[in-house]
Formats: sequence, structure tokens, C-alpha cells
Amino acid sequence: MMDITAAKFVLLVVATLSLLLGQSQSQHAPLAPKGEWKLLKRSIGISAMHMALLPSGHVAAFDRTDFGRSLLPLPPGKPCRSQPPDCSAHSILFDPRTRAGRALTLLTDTFCSSGALSPGGTLIQTGGDRRGNRTVRYLRPCPTCDWLEHDNALLTPRWYASDQALPDGRVIVLGGQGAFNYEFVPKHSESDHKLFDLPFLEQTKDKWGNNLYPFLHLSPDGYLFVFANTKSILLDYVNNRVVKYYPDMPGGVSRNYPSTGSSVLLPLQLKTSGHGDVKAEVFICGGAKPGVMEMAKKKIYWPASPSCGRLVITDASPEWEMETMPMRRIMGDMVLLPTGDVLIINGAAYGSAGWYDGRVPVRWPVIYRKDVRRFEVLRASAIPRMYHSSALLLPDARVLVGGSNPNPWYNFSGVPFPTELSLEAFSPPYLWVDGVRAHRPRITGIEPGTEVGYGEWLSVCFNVKTEHVKVEEKVQVTMVAPAFATHSFSMNQRVLELDFGRVRRVRGKGHVVEGFSPANSALAPPGYYMLFVVYGGVPSHAKWVQIS
Repeated sequence: MMDITAAKFVLLVVATLSLLLGQSQSQHAPLAPKGEWKLLKRSIGISAMHMALLPSGHVAAFDRTDFGRSLLPLPPGKPCRSQPPDCSAHSILFDPRTRAGRALTLLTDTFCSSGALSPGGTLIQTGGDRRGNRTVRYLRPCPTCDWLEHDNALLTPRWYASDQALPDGRVIVLGGQGAFNYEFVPKHSESDHKLFDLPFLEQTKDKWGNNLYPFLHLSPDGYLFVFANTKSILLDYVNNRVVKYYPDMPGGVSRNYPSTGSSVLLPLQLKTSGHGDVKAEVFICGGAKPGVMEMAKKKIYWPASPSCGRLVITDASPEWEMETMPMRRIMGDMVLLPTGDVLIINGAAYGSAGWYDGRVPVRWPVIYRKDVRRFEVLRASAIPRMYHSSALLLPDARVLVGGSNPNPWYNFSGVPFPTELSLEAFSPPYLWVDGVRAHRPRITGIEPGTEVGYGEWLSVCFNVKTEHVKVEEKVQVTMVAPAFATHSFSMNQRVLELDFGRVRRVRGKGHVVEGFSPANSALAPPGYYMLFVVYGGVPSHAKWVQIS
């Protein structure tokens, strides 16, 4: 009889070989894998466990403050932390355009926290671990701004919670370990100082108590879609009532931490008539069977799931439609692109989220063409991105990728996957045509301006290489909300396909496309958005607009 240790080893070898063979086939499906990777910075001094895009174009990245000393010095004159003693920085404001960074000061523990942008563009960052689990932090997008931290500003500890920007300008903070409730920040009114129970969260935890980082998506009717493990509801968060219970996602796969999958709200196609006829569809991919972490602690690494599901949450009687990715994936990040397609990137094929618990990196991104329901395997990265990696869409339409630290400290050797301090940019296939960099439309103006009201008539001027826009080449105008990314979920990620009409030529290579801004704040919560023109499937650089 084979002893237990040998059996575990054989299991791991077989799993690894089967995945590598499967990925080899996936990798060679396209003769020339598409997309391009570029190393932006070998080390930013910290591991980008959390990343948020600010309307200045900078990215705020941070890890946790009890990791031990980072490789990023504190700004001059800033205080050291005393618990534990540490005079290094654990947050950076990074400019992807210049690759320059500025160290920021965090004194409380941000480990496994959450966040969203305010209507004015300030990053509101909530919770964390230990000395930080009730902290609310603010970071304004200015050249000299630093974190402002407010202890005990949350009503209950929030560790592994999720945030969503709301139509009224507030942010809902929902869930977390042992927190079966929600609250609002900032706390301006009396009702903001109330804690709202949500029994659904307790009902959906598995027998190990897990359903962390629940997926949140704002529906066009203003209610909140909440998903935990396999179950989901539509929540009237104002009146604290469940409006609708959805069918369970089939397959017996958990989708939330530690069986970490990912989720997006597919792009909303807007109409000038308002929100009533706007279809909203959720798309969830990856994950693993319940109990995967407990098995990983025993050195038995279960395979991740290759399954995805789509659910039209605005239908009267919706049902899940299941699909299969080209490869298994846990801890993958789903990033909405300005074309409306979905990039699935980072993660592992076996094991669990958690310290040391993932195995076999999935280095191949996959793009999902939502309209034709087709996956395409893209060019692989050389850098494994495992637990605590993250990904964000940038205004130049590339995707920023960073992080990966499945170790409880900064460990650079002697572990399966060392702490990763680098940042990369991935250029999706739309930036290349037949192996040559694509000619991109260029936005030259927005009328009446970049401060936009709801239901307002807009004119977007843009240039293209040719003097005549081809009728067969579709022109789209999309608005993309900047995201807060951590633990394979990009909070507040949102793409709006605007109701814009015919394109007309104004002079030379200049053209204008006209239409309406989003009708109301349930479709587009107030705040900053990246506005893209997409011509022939190729996006422009974004212009920032602020809607209110």
C-alpha cells in the first residue's frame, strides 16, 4: 500500500501534468497568441494586493502593514508604525504613463480590505485586519495628498468585505468575516449610523464559515445584486428587504473566497428612454468545490473549475446559462474592456486562495467575446500571478497587472511562489492589427464639456486615420467606471454602452458622433468615468468625464 505522503505527491504530479498538457493545447489553439506584455517596473517596493484607479490617471496600490519591512522607504518626515515597529511604506501612488511612484503613508492595517471612489474622485477605503478593521481611509487624487485615516469609523469590523458606489453618492460596505450585515459610508445622516442585518450572508456561508468578498453589482433599477458562493439575491438596501431570490448557480462550485472566482456585470446597453428596458446580465467565472482550502492545508490540491455562468438579473424568471473556459482557473481577475469584452487574467489551476495554497499558475489570459460567446487564449505572461494579485483597466486601454504574494511575509526565496513586487501592462489584441500596432481613434473634444449631466445631449469629436469613417466599421462610445481591485474582484467596475447615433465628418479626418449621456444615477452612479471612442473594434485613449 502506498503511504499517505506518497499518495499526495502522486496526486499533485498527475494534476500538474494534466493541467500542463491541457494548457499546452489551449496555448497552441491560435498559431500566434495575441496580445503583448510589457514590464513597467521590476519593483515598486510593495506587492500590489489592492489597486485603485484614480481620475488623475494614477493608481493607488497597497498591501498590508504587518507584512514586515517593505522595500519602499517612507516619505521624509512621516511617522513610523509602532505595532509592529516598521519604518517602511506599504502604499504607493504609481503613474503608469511615466512609471514614477510616490510613497504613501499607512498606519492602520489594510489587509484584505475594500474600496470605492466618491463622486468627487476621492478613494474611500474601508476595513482591514486587526488595527484597521473599523478604519475608513481617504485618498484625494492630488500631487501631494496622502492617506487620511479615521479609526472606529465603521460600526463593525470589516475584513474581506465588498463595497459598491450607490446612486445617491454613498458607498455600501457589505459583509466580511463574521459580519452578516451592511452599512454606509461616509456617515452624513442619522440613517448612515445604523447597521442593517442581512441574514442571506449567514445562510450562504459554508460549513467552514466562508463566503467572503461577496460579489456586488448595481442593477439598473437601483437595487443591489448580491452573490455569495452559489446563491444570489436582489437587495433593496434602503428598506432592508430582499426583492428577489435567484436560482442557485449550478455545478456545485463555490465562487467566493477561498474558492475564489470572479464576477462582472456585462456592459449595459443604454437607451434614451431611461432604465426600464435596460438589460443587466451578470457573468461569473472560475472557483472551486467547497472545502478546497481545508484540502490544500493537507497538501491535497483540488482542481479549479473551468465553468462560467451568465444570469440576466432583470428577467422576470432568469436561469443560469453555463459556459466553459479553455482552462481551469481560481483567483482569476475579470476585467471589463472598453469594447465590451471581458479579459480573464491571473490565477491558478489547482488549490485554493490562501497562504501557500495555490498550485500551477495559469499564465495565459483569456478574452471572452460576449456577443458571440467565444473564448480566445492570449499570450502568456512570464510572471506567475497567484494569491493577492490584481488587475485594472487603464485610460490607455491596457490592463495593469500586479501583486502576487501567497506568503504571510515578504518572501523572495525558499517558497513555491516568491513575493512579487513588479507591475506589468498587458495590451489586449485590439491594440494590434495583423501584427502591427493599430491606428487608434483620438478624441479631440467633448461638447458641452467633461462635466456631464444625466440625459444630456453630447457631441464627441474624434479623428481617425482615414478621412471617411467606413459604414461597416462600427463606432461605439463607452463610459467605464474606474475600479478597486483586490482578491480577484474589481469592485464598482462598470461599462456603459451609450446610445449614440450616426457619425458625421466635420473636416479632414475629423468626425463627430452624438447621443445622450446616461439617463439617471441608477445606470451611472455620480462620479468620474473614462469615456472611450471605439472604431472598428479599436479603442481610443480615454477622456475623463464627471457625471452628476
